[in-house]
Amino acid sequence: MDCKSLKLGKGFAFAVFATAFFSFVVLLFVQGALAESTLPVSYQTGFQGAVTEVAEDIHSFHAFLFYLITVVTIFVTVLLLYTIYRFREGANPIPSTNAHHTLLEVAWTIAPIIILLVISIPSFRLLYKQYSFPKPDVVIKATGNQWYWSYSYKDQGELEFDSYMVKDEDLKPGQPRLLTTDNAVVVPINKVVEVHIVASDVLHNWTVPAFGVKSDAVPGRLLRTWFKATKLGTYYGQCSELCGKDHAFMPIMVKVVSDADYAAWLVKAKEEFASLESAKKFASRQGGLKYGVRTARLSGVK
Repeated sequence: MDCKSLKLGKGFAFAVFATAFFSFVVLLFVQGALAESTLPVSYQTGFQGAVTEVAEDIHSFHAFLFYLITVVTIFVTVLLLYTIYRFREGANPIPSTNAHHTLLEVAWTIAPIIILLVISIPSFRLLYKQYSFPKPDVVIKATGNQWYWSYSYKDQGELEFDSYMVKDEDLKPGQPRLLTTDNAVVVPINKVVEVHIVASDVLHNWTVPAFGVKSDAVPGRLLRTWFKATKLGTYYGQCSELCGKDHAFMPIMVKVVSDADYAAWLVKAKEEFASLESAKKFASRQGGLKYGVRTARLSGVK
C-alpha cells in the first residue's frame, strides 16, 4: 500500500469515527427533547403522543429516518471538512492528477440505492396499513364548513350536530385555547372508527395528530380515513388546509370513552340533537338562518 492510499484510509477511518461520535451526541440530546404529550407543549421537538397503532408506526418511521439522515449528514460533513483540510493548497503545492477511483465511484452509487431500498420497506408497509380499511364499528361523516365542522353518525340514524370553537371568554379551567369545541366527537375505545370527509364550500383538512390521521375535505368528493384509539382521553386537531379568514378557528375535538359511556352518550345525544334539528328546520322555514341563527351549541359529553 502506497503512502497516498494509507493517508486516504486514515482519513476515511477518521470520518467514520467522528460520524459515530457526533451521531451519538446528537441523538442522545434529541431523545431527551422529544415530546409525548397529546397537546402541543412549549419547546416541543417531537410529535404529540400516539394513541393508535398507525400513529405509533408513523412515529417509529420518522425516528428511523431521523437517525438515518443524521448519520449520513454528519458523515458527509466530516468527510468534506477533512478533505478541505487534508488537500488544502498549503499541504499540496503540487496537486494530484488522479481523476477516477473505480471502487469509490461504485460505492457512492450503490450506497444511496441501498439506503433508498431500506427506507422503502417500512414506508410501503405503513402506507398499506393506512389505506387498508378494516370493518368499521362506527362510521362518522365529517363535513368542513367555513368555519366549523359538522358531524353525522351514519350508523345512528339522524344523529347530526355542528362543532364550533369555544371562545376565550367561555373557556373553563383546563380547556385548551383554540382547540376546545362546544360539541365533541365521541367514539368508543378499541373500536374501528371510519371517517368520511367532505366539504360544503372550500378545501378543508381533518387532522388529529394523536391518531395519525390527516385527510383533505374536498367539495364534491368523499375521502375516507380510519383510526382505532387505544387510550381513553380527549384529543385535539385543527383544520390543516387554508380555508379563509377564520381558518385558525375551526378545531377538532375527539373524546375516546368506554363502551358504557359511549352508549349513554348516544342516548343523550339523540334526544338533544334531535330537538335541535327540529328547531333548525323551523328556523329555516321562517327564514331565521339568514339572520345569523347558529345551531348545535349543546354540551355533548362533559
